[in-house]
Amino acid sequence: MNFVTPFMVAFFLLPFIQKFLQTKERLPEWDQRLKYARFAAFGLLAVEVVADTDFISPPVFFLLLIIASIPAYLLRNQSSASRLLLWMIVPLGLAFLIDNMGEYWVPKFHKKHHNFFESLKGIALTASFILALVARNQQKSFDKAIKEERLKREQEEETNRILEAKKLDLESQVAARTAEIMQQKEELQHALDDLKATQEQLIQSEKLASLGELTAGIAHEIQNPLNFVNNFSEVSAELVEELKGERDKDEAQRDAGLEEEILNDLVQNLQKINYHGKRAASIVTGMLQHSRAGSGKKELTDLNALADEYLRLSYHGLRAKDKSFNAHLITDLDPQVPNIEVVPQDLGRVFLNLINNAFYAVHKKNTLGLANYEPTVWVTTKKIEDEIHVSVRDNGTGIPEEVQSKIFQPFFTTKPTGQGTGLGLSLAYDIVTKGHGGEMEMESIEGEGTTFMVRLPIN
Repeated sequence: MNFVTPFMVAFFLLPFIQKFLQTKERLPEWDQRLKYARFAAFGLLAVEVVADTDFISPPVFFLLLIIASIPAYLLRNQSSASRLLLWMIVPLGLAFLIDNMGEYWVPKFHKKHHNFFESLKGIALTASFILALVARNQQKSFDKAIKEERLKREQEEETNRILEAKKLDLESQVAARTAEIMQQKEELQHALDDLKATQEQLIQSEKLASLGELTAGIAHEIQNPLNFVNNFSEVSAELVEELKGERDKDEAQRDAGLEEEILNDLVQNLQKINYHGKRAASIVTGMLQHSRAGSGKKELTDLNALADEYLRLSYHGLRAKDKSFNAHLITDLDPQVPNIEVVPQDLGRVFLNLINNAFYAVHKKNTLGLANYEPTVWVTTKKIEDEIHVSVRDNGTGIPEEVQSKIFQPFFTTKPTGQGTGLGLSLAYDIVTKGHGGEMEMESIEGEGTTFMVRLPIN
């Protein structure tokens, strides 16, 4: 091996490695070592020329190849170009190693096959050159990709900077808007609180109005059992006096049969007094339940009895206010209707409202003086599968078709101003649907009558 090959390696390969692998940035320590190796190689080659020997070139060449391969090995995981450089250096080193070993160990064989060894080195150099070009192109592509990635990152950073600025601006706007919205929210909350307070007052007014309508009916209902209590009390007092008179007689004159008859009459009278007293008490209890704020607690209730009671209370209440009012009351109460859990005072308000409206409609129609008209209100209960249907029907004035869709809306009323709050049907609808999971519907034909249907689940 002459000194030309090590010189070419030192002069071309090492700078190529430094530039190609960018050792100055990636491996600064090995960049310095490559520089020192290049200068040392030049010095050793100069010594070889002066000393006129060829023992220095081979070790220098292989040492340079080893030094050149180390940076490529260290950077092998960072790019495929580094791995190609290794493949470039390895065959080159092997070819020259085989040539050098053949020249020193089997000189005759080497000399005889000189062309083969030269061809081997030529092939190795050509392959190394091709791999170097491929590696260079790959590195260019890699550098281009890095540059594009850097530009992309810079663009993203610029975009992020712009977005961040916009974000800060938006946050400022949002903060200002949030403060404005919070202020509006507080104002709306105050308005809502006022509306709720007004609503509670209106609901209480509606309850008191219905209680007022009940008062006359309740008085009439209480009067009947009180009359019975008074009458039977007076009769019982007379019977007691008669019994005392009989007891004051001589033993021979006393009539034991009469005494027994008087005692039996007293027992019957006391039983009747007790019955009618309890009846009056139940009416008062119902009135108190109707007037007080409901606890929302459900209890087993006889819907037949509840509907019948409020029908009579409503009718007698209207009769007490207007003696000219009269109507036929027809009930069809299904005995198969079971007791179900409801809030009795709430459902009582529903029945009272529907029945009052029915009486109002038939009374209004009756004032028209129609021939052969008989005001009639029907109250019907029916058990159908797993539901209880309660209907209140009248043959009154009916409801105009154009307003039927509004009938359950709050504050809507067909009555003249001052005769209704417009909350009765709205409250009744909420009690049935929201409070009891039922349904409430209305059918009406103007001039013929109206039917309200309440459907309540048994379970």
